[in-house]
Order: sequence, then C-alpha cells, then structure tokens
Amino acid sequence: MLWKGRRQSDNVEDVRGGGGMGGKVIGGGIGTLVIAVIIYFMGGDPSQVLQQAGNAPQQQTSSEPYQESAQEKEGREFIATILAETEDVWNKQFPQQFGKNYEEPKLRIFSGETQSGCGGASSSMGPFYCPGDNIVYIDLSFYDDLQNKLNAPGDFTMAYVIAHEVGHHIQHLLGISDKVHAMRSRLSEAEFNKLSVKLELQADFLAGVWAHYTQTKGIIEPGDIEEALNAANAIGDDRLQKQASGRVVPDAFTHGTSAQRMRWFKKGYETGDVEQGDTFNAAEL
Repeated sequence: MLWKGRRQSDNVEDVRGGGGMGGKVIGGGIGTLVIAVIIYFMGGDPSQVLQQAGNAPQQQTSSEPYQESAQEKEGREFIATILAETEDVWNKQFPQQFGKNYEEPKLRIFSGETQSGCGGASSSMGPFYCPGDNIVYIDLSFYDDLQNKLNAPGDFTMAYVIAHEVGHHIQHLLGISDKVHAMRSRLSEAEFNKLSVKLELQADFLAGVWAHYTQTKGIIEPGDIEEALNAANAIGDDRLQKQASGRVVPDAFTHGTSAQRMRWFKKGYETGDVEQGDTFNAAEL
C-alpha cells in the first residue's frame, strides 16, 4: 500500500503504557475451540464472551509516556492512516447510500489489556469493535499474529482488519447489530451462531466496499486485494476449527467459512453497492 505521507486520523487514542483499568478479562467457562476462535478472529461484539469473564488483576499506572520502537511507531502511523481512509470513504458514501451523516468511530491502541465499554479486554481477543463506546480496539501485536500464526502477511491485511471492524461500527449506526444481539436470549446457540455468521460476513462485505472506493485514490497497489482475500481465507471458521481441534463443527461457526468470507469481501470490492450486502436475506452465503 502507498500509505506513507497521507492524512492520519485524529480519532486515534494511544493508551499503551498507561496501565490497566481492572475490570474483567477473558476467563473460564469457555471451550477450547471458542478460545481459539477468540484468539484468531477479528472480533465483532465482544460482549458474547466478556460476560463470562473473571476479575482482572490491577496494574500499576504510569505517568511516563510509552516508549515505542520504530516498528511500533510505523504501525501506529499506519493504523491512523487507514482509519483516516475509512473516514474519507464513509463520510462520503454513508450519506449517499444510507441517507444520513456518518459518525466517525474512535480507535484505541492498547497493549496487553484495557477496559472497554463492553467490559475488560485483552490482546488475546484480537481487534474488536465495542458498540458500547463506539471504539475499535487493537493491540499492535496482532499484526505479528497475522504474519506468524495465520500466515497472512502484508500491510493491506491489517487494513482489511481495520475496515472490517469499522464495518461493525456501520452496522451499529444502522441498528443492525443491536437487532441481532437482542435475539440472543430467544435463540439456541446454533441458531444465534447463524445470525452471527451473517453479521460478520456483512462486515467483510463493508470492508470490501471500502476497498472499492479506496482504489481510486492511488493507495492500493497490485497484490493488495489478494492479501485481503488471503487473510479472509486464513480466518475462516472451518480453517480455524481444523487447526484448533482437527475437525470442523458447522453449528459452532460464528464468522463464516474461508470461502464465504472471501466471497463477501470480494462482492463488496467489486460492486461498491451496499444494497448488495444484505447477508441476512441472501439466498446463499
């Protein structure tokens, strides 16, 4: 990606080095497979697992500024630049395609663990969006996980991750995610998982829509879209389940298969039309 020298968002908060704020973190009562999914997946609404959390230990706060490495500095600047690119696209496309003004989300960079509007959060969750405070949370170590654990390298891979989480913000603004989560108590786990898959695939689609409009700005290079598709393939439910336990359990899918995630991102990228992203009424996912 040709991202250097471009505008960086003012909506980035860096809380690294400030210490934890207590609260809750991922705890017991979650099966091994679900833990694997949490570790590797690009979150959604983390309240599904945070409600099962235990108490987190208090950390010492520090008044000293965080001393970031050169690599971390570049990662922070990259994330701020990509968030700015999502702002540019959705500030224009949201009114045109949804008929209302876009409310920009914040993005908070943390290290280890932090407290979100949805409860305690740890880096093991991966990036996630919290509708309780309209903030995307990310630990820069996830970039290393993408490269080393998931075999999904490339800067556009991380751009796809951020665009996916911003997609969840858009779903929140439209009331889609609220409707889905309101049905949780009325459905079986397997039935709710199916809705969760549709929610996640729509976020993948919206990430593709962002890429569609970003390509006209000269920031996307040859091979970048392939990086995003490779990432979508790497974090499919079926692939992660196979890696975690050696078997695939479709009823436990929460984000979609590799093929589905690739298909919906690609559809958003090729069309740029949000009306074609209704995963909830699609004849085929």
